[in-house]
Order: sequence, then C-alpha cells, then structure tokens
Amino acid sequence: MSTPALKAENVNIWYGSNHVLRDVSIEVPQNSIYAFIGPSGCGKTTLLRSINRMNDFVSGFRLTGKIMQNGEDIYADKKPHDLRKKIGMVFQQPNPLPISIMQNLTLPLREHYRSNIIKFKTIAEEKLRACALYDEVAQKLNKSAFGLSGGQQQRLCIARALMLEPSIILFDEPCSALDPISTMKIEDLLLELKTERSIIIVTHNMEQARRVSDYVAFFYNGVVVESGETQKVFMNPETELMEKYISGKF
Repeated sequence: MSTPALKAENVNIWYGSNHVLRDVSIEVPQNSIYAFIGPSGCGKTTLLRSINRMNDFVSGFRLTGKIMQNGEDIYADKKPHDLRKKIGMVFQQPNPLPISIMQNLTLPLREHYRSNIIKFKTIAEEKLRACALYDEVAQKLNKSAFGLSGGQQQRLCIARALMLEPSIILFDEPCSALDPISTMKIEDLLLELKTERSIIIVTHNMEQARRVSDYVAFFYNGVVVESGETQKVFMNPETELMEKYISGKF
C-alpha cells in the first residue's frame, strides 16, 4: 500500500483559548481529489491553511498531533518556505500580482532557483498550456495580469502554483467568485491535475464536491463527522448530520 500523499493524525488546533479543530484524522491518497465540506466556521479552511503552514504567524495559533506529507511531519521542519515548494495553494479570490502575466509565472522560480530566464519562460508556457490558458493569453504575456477576466486570473494563479511542481495543491473555494462557465473550466482542470498530483479542495458547493472529488470529509463544529469515498458518503451517509447537510436541511 502506497504512502498517503497527506495524513493528519489527531490534529487539534487552537487560536488562543478557542479550540477550533478537535482530533481530526484524515488520509489523502496519492493522485486523488479530497474535498472538505461543511458549514462556515467549522474548521475546513483552518486545516487547509495549516497544511501549508499559513497559520504559523497567526496570534495564539497552536497545533498538536501530526500532519505528514509523504510520511514526513511538516511541523518537524522549521522552514515553511521549503514546504511550499511541495504544497502549493490557490485562494478563493484570484490574486495575481500587479505585474505582467509572464512575471507572475516566473516569480516563484526566481525566488527559489537561479537559472536561465529563457528556461523559466519555457516552463511558464508549459504551465499555461496545462491550464488551457496559453491560447487565450499568448499575445498578452507582457501585459498586466489585471487585464484578464476573473476566470482567467484564477487559471493563471493555478498555473503559477504549478511552477514549482508541488506534489499537493490546496484549493480554498477556488470557484466561489466565478461564473458557471469559468467554474466548469476549473473543475475540468482539477480532474486533469490529479493525474500527476494530489488535490485538497474546500468547497461549499455540494454538487461540485460530488462532481470532482474522490473522497470527502464533512466538518461540523471542528470535528470530522464523516469521511470516505465521495459517492459512498453522498449516496449512503452514515450519520444524521451528514444526511441533513447534503439534503440542505440546515
């Protein structure tokens, strides 16, 4: 049996005296899409941000338990900068920088490596093609990324996240600000990306979770109430809470 792409063991998280996650344990298989679902404020994004060590500098943040990436405890390594080469992240709102499309893409490589800028540009074009964006922006590579539509900006952010070849990409409600057509393009892209890496996505969209994810974890009040294969959980929930949530009763 292969090592999980990511494994959380008895994770508890506090912000000061606020105990926001309680004894969370999940396993994300290699080359899969794992969805975190549940009402707002239940701890989904807290766990997602902790996987990328984005909570390290939040006042009062404390974590116990283990989060392991490919068998290595990510909190045993004191260098989040290195971790983020392995675990990328895409946010709810597209967040390109106020520079050109090409500069947005090559910036991660320039920060981490020294190499020929022509090589960086070749990699950037490769990632744009992987995100089905190259044909749309080929004549605009030296123009501001702010000139792109919201859906294009989000695909650019995904391409940027791919530049360092992470083995895991985290998505925090990546389609919540997008129209249905852009959402469909992002979902198609997620399905393509999982052939080479693992994906964890936070979503409030039950149909999206059903469409794209292989596994799902239902969070409620800081606890994972139910988790497992998506189709099994949606078709035959084991808990009353899960049944009410997916049927829209709360």
